[in-house]
Amino acid sequence: MSLVHWILILNLWILKANSLQAGSRVVLREIGHNIVGGSDPKDYAVELNATNFDAVLKDTPATYAIVEFFAHWCPACRNYKHHYENVAKLFNGPNAVHPGIVLMTRVDCALKINSKLCDKFSVSHYPMLFWGPPTKFFAGWSSNQAKSKLRVIDDGRTAERLLNWINKQIGSSYGLEDEKFENEHLSSNISDPGQIARAVYDVEEATATAFDIILEHKMIKSETRAPLIKFLQLLVAHHPSRRCRKGSAEVLVNFDDLCPLDMWSSDKHDVDTSNMIGVLRNFHICGKDVPRGYWMFCRGSKNDTRGFSCGLWVLMHSLSVRIEDGESQTAFTSICDFIHNFFICQECRQHFYEMCSSVKGPFTKARDFALWLWSAHNEVNERLMKEEASLKTGDPKFPKIIWPPKQLCPSCHHSRGPKDKGGSQIDWKRDEVFKFLISYYGNTLVSLYKEKGLLVGDGTTVILEDSSTNAVVVPVGAALAIALASCAFGALACYWRSQQKNRKYYHQLHSLKNI
Repeated sequence: MSLVHWILILNLWILKANSLQAGSRVVLREIGHNIVGGSDPKDYAVELNATNFDAVLKDTPATYAIVEFFAHWCPACRNYKHHYENVAKLFNGPNAVHPGIVLMTRVDCALKINSKLCDKFSVSHYPMLFWGPPTKFFAGWSSNQAKSKLRVIDDGRTAERLLNWINKQIGSSYGLEDEKFENEHLSSNISDPGQIARAVYDVEEATATAFDIILEHKMIKSETRAPLIKFLQLLVAHHPSRRCRKGSAEVLVNFDDLCPLDMWSSDKHDVDTSNMIGVLRNFHICGKDVPRGYWMFCRGSKNDTRGFSCGLWVLMHSLSVRIEDGESQTAFTSICDFIHNFFICQECRQHFYEMCSSVKGPFTKARDFALWLWSAHNEVNERLMKEEASLKTGDPKFPKIIWPPKQLCPSCHHSRGPKDKGGSQIDWKRDEVFKFLISYYGNTLVSLYKEKGLLVGDGTTVILEDSSTNAVVVPVGAALAIALASCAFGALACYWRSQQKNRKYYHQLHSLKNI
């Protein structure tokens, strides 16, 4: 046998031996897991490091954060992990029982990449836990910082003790056995106007969910193409989330390429539609992490209440207070056409269409459109509260009400007579209602974004003028008013296509950073 054959046989033997060793290691690893009680539990705590620490904490919708500094070689840290994860599963992830309240994270100080980060927090022992508002972690911590808003958790050695410590800080009574949705701890304090600030994340969720529904049910057709474009133009100009404005623009400037007017006249329109939907799914209209799988302001006490419909109402109200007078009729028709063509609940869609059709003349003032939408929402609530009362299908924690209640906006209500019954009998101060809408769905809605710095460079402002004049909401670039948006985006799309003509369908948009 030649030397070449011997070399080949030797190589094959070595490869087989290596594979057996690797297989043995896998078997041993599985045996080891079985010995200690099965495979590792799912990690709910978010692993942070020096490269993503600030970004994750800046972008979280949670009101508070916990950061655990540990070392992977530390036996006490390994033993503590399952305690920490048992608490983290209540707050983190799409199946969280109490989402959006506490973000629970971990940093491994044994990794060289995290050395400076751990020094920044004067980590003196493992594990070491810090508590505070997410944005307050950027500056770090030291023991001589008397005014720091970060606190060291000194009584969290077990899951029970850690959760008790959290409950004391936020006045809650969460338990380790809490289950999703059937939740007695949801806040329904309607007299607190600041609660709407958490809804900015629900608006993102509702926008992304609506877009997913459109794609899933193949609702883009020749007759619905124009209504979708008009609604996307409205989102680009006035959506309260910068992420969603940018994502809507990405879809819009590529729309002619992905969905040309003559697409449905082709014999291959079914194939073309499938290709278009496949590409549109890659755009992530409000970012890759949205939808998140849970609701915050719009979360019901039961699985099948509130959620998407609530988020969509908040989106429409937020758009109504951000438009200018010249855009009021266009915004009205865009929202009416969007609901009529893309809201998948048939009865709701028909009822909304009837309310839109009952409007006698065009809107010339943004104030009039905002008040019409508010009135329409109350009409829907009044109808649904009767149905839910008779069928017992409402959310007991969040029953339908005529809105805003007196506790939330005392100045919106005239005094009611003793015989007045029903929302239609309330004597509203409409100028005060409009001021409330501007404040509630304007500045207050995006206040968490401003606090977290997510509107830096954006310039979105809400200017409340005298009640006899129009309230103006002007984002940077509002010169792209919807009346001119078709021309502007047409020109932008032509430019974009000329720059990307060799990548007609599969490309990602990297410009428009300031939208």
